This record gives sequence, C-alpha cells and structure tokens, in this order.
Amino acid sequence: MEKAWAELSPEEKREERFKKWLSPPGVTFASPQAEKLYKERVTRFIKAFTLKEPDRVPCILPSMGLYAATYAGTNLATVMYDFDEMKRAWRKVLHDFDADTYVPPVLVPPGPPLELMDYKLYKWPGHGLGKNVLSYQAVESEWMKPEEYDHLIRDPSDFWLRVYMPRVFGALKGFNQLSPFTSFEEIVTGNFLPFANPEVQAGLNSLMKAGMETMKWMAAVGEVAVEAMAMGFPGVMSALAKAPFDTLGDTLRGTQGIMMDMFQRPDKVHAAMERIAPIAIATAINSVNTAAAPIVMMPLHKGADTFMSVKQYETFYWPSFRKVVMAFVNEGITPVLFAEGSYNKRLDIIGDFPKGTVAWYFDQTDIFKAKEKIGDRCCIMGNVPTSLMMTGTPQQVKEHCRKLIEGCGKGGGYVLAGGATVDEGNPENMRAMMAAAKEYGVYK
Repeated sequence: MEKAWAELSPEEKREERFKKWLSPPGVTFASPQAEKLYKERVTRFIKAFTLKEPDRVPCILPSMGLYAATYAGTNLATVMYDFDEMKRAWRKVLHDFDADTYVPPVLVPPGPPLELMDYKLYKWPGHGLGKNVLSYQAVESEWMKPEEYDHLIRDPSDFWLRVYMPRVFGALKGFNQLSPFTSFEEIVTGNFLPFANPEVQAGLNSLMKAGMETMKWMAAVGEVAVEAMAMGFPGVMSALAKAPFDTLGDTLRGTQGIMMDMFQRPDKVHAAMERIAPIAIATAINSVNTAAAPIVMMPLHKGADTFMSVKQYETFYWPSFRKVVMAFVNEGITPVLFAEGSYNKRLDIIGDFPKGTVAWYFDQTDIFKAKEKIGDRCCIMGNVPTSLMMTGTPQQVKEHCRKLIEGCGKGGGYVLAGGATVDEGNPENMRAMMAAAKEYGVYK
C-alpha cells in the first residue's frame, strides 16, 4: 500500500520530487534527443546536489538573469513593458547558448502592473532610473516603524493589508482606512462603509487591472519556459524564499532600522522572525509543489560578513534561517542558499545540515576553504567573479573555471556558476565557461 505524503521520510520525499523533476508531467519534448539531454542535465544536477559524481560538473551560466536583454540588442526598460520583445530576447539566449539549464524571464518584473500600483519599493529603468540603466534597484526605507512590531507579531496579514501595503503601493493608500477583516462577525454593516471610500474603490480597481496585466506577463514567461523544457533545458529554481532576518531588514525595517533594533529591541526582532518563518516556509513549499524542479533559491543579504559579527549572526540570523531551510529539507526540497558577498567568517557554522540536502551558492567567499570546511556535507556552487565575466577574456575565464573545477570538483558536489548574474558582457566568456565544464569537469 502506498504511503501518504505526510508518512514519507525526508529522503523518500526528496526521491519522489527528483523523479518528478526527471519526468515532468505534461511536458512534450521536441524530439527524443531533447528528452535525452533533459534527463542527462537533470541527473547531473541531482548527483551534484547529493554529493555524488555526475558524468561531469554541471554549469549555470551567469547570463541566466537579465543578460538576455542587452545580448539581444534591447534593454530592461523595453522588455519590462514589451513582452514580445522580452520573449524574443530570452529565446535568442535559449537558442544561442549550449547550457545545462535555462531561466526564463521570471526575473524581469512587468512594468505595467508596477506602475498601476505606484510601487515604491523599487526603481526601474524609465521609472525612477534612466532608461538605459541595466537593472532595477531596491529602495531602502523604514516601511515598518519600530512601534509597529507588535502589530506585525500579533497579526501579520492585517499589518500587511492595512499598514505595509498602503505605504509601498501608492494606489492602495486608502486601505489604511479598512476595518480589520477579523471584525467581520455578526452584524457587519459598519464594516462595509470603508469600501464606499473613493480611494479604497480606486485601490481595488487598480488591483484588478494589475492582475490582468500580470496575466499577460505570465503568459509570455510561460511560453518561453515551455519552449525551453521542450528543447531539453531544465529549470533549477521553482521558488524564492528569504531568511526571516532579511524580510525584516530588506522589506520592512531597512538596514539602518534593523541594525538599531538588534541593540534596542532584540526581543521584538526574535518574535517577529518567529512569526515570519512559517509564512516563508508555506509560501515557498506551495510554489515548489506546483513546479517541476524541487529547488528553492534563497538569496541571503544581511547575513554577510560585512553586515554583522559572528556572534550577531549566531544570535539573530542563523537560528530562524536554519529553521526555514530545515523545513524545506524535511519536505524533500533542495534549498540553494545564495550567500551574496562574503561568508568566510560563517564557514564553521553554515555546514550544519544533513549530508547532501542543501547547496551553498557562493559569491565572494573563499570557495576552496568552503569546500574544505563544508564540502563533505553541502554541495558547493559559484565563485566565477562577475567582474571577470564582464571584463575578462575568454581564456582568462576558462583558466579561472579550470582552477575552480580542479579545486572544488573532487568527489562531486560542485556546480560551476557565476558569483552573481551579469547584465552585459562578452558572450564568448559565457561559452568559455561552458567549454571549461565540458573539458575539465568530466569525471573518470
């Protein structure tokens, strides 16, 4: 008799998810060769993630971000609004590069709904930034005031709806006049009154329009994703998640606010992270459950060496972050932990996970030391510098990749990848990186 999902062990769940990744339901491959290549590529990643030796070191090109726009002769300002141009650009990368994976334009935020909602958390080309700027930028601010911790901790959804969203979406400024939804009980006539407010009605109308615009973007992204799968290119990311400390520091309090809070109101910080953690877990698991790749990417920001001391990291960042990661591991999901910046001072801490269940994706960390310290438990990824990819020669790129493969690829458990994505640069450097994986990364 088949076990129910809840009765499976984490290892059994992981195995089931890997099977689905290898044979994704509903996918029609363009040819038997495309299906063969797809399975080879997925197997390559599965073995690397689980610390086994694949046929060769897998490779994730750093062009898997916003690079397609400039490579195709357009720019981010255009593809955020013209979805046909977005499809054309990402298709060009899909057809021009022989890679182990492919990321459709999910990292291109659609401009129309953001404008409709008067989104204040980001600036983007043509909206707060010059039209020729290659990326978008986060806007740091105290989107949550220090005295509002209790509201967040008591009822995160209510805080988000009536406090946070009216601040970050200008179109929803009237939502701060809504009654808490938990007050809708028994005779509720008075609770309807805020919906007669023209600002509230305008906000609801903006949400509906933004939803329709987002559907157009989703259709375009999905079209490219389906084409990539049919050609045999697997995805390696099904969801994004953040460490609870980063949600507080990036999304709510801002860098200055969260740094002060660690000294002035540490208990509130801990209580808020405990409240945020299960929300982050549930959101990411739901996304992975509807996708093929059992991978959640976690970009880590304020845990880097330059943001806090080791003691602060152990006290404020690591416990709730590890709790979130272990929830994914226990559901058979492989978390890819993107350590932006340097994590050299964290290497004695961050390997505390079951063997072969997580991948650490390093940007500026000493990856050879990381391989020595945690490579027996965790897959290691990354470390091809963005500066090298953008300004170096193909030979320099290939030589750097050779050193990484020879130093980190021994015994398996290494994925060649850029330290971060690139927005522009010599496409021959991308090809040199892939060539290095094929030439130097083959296991005997």
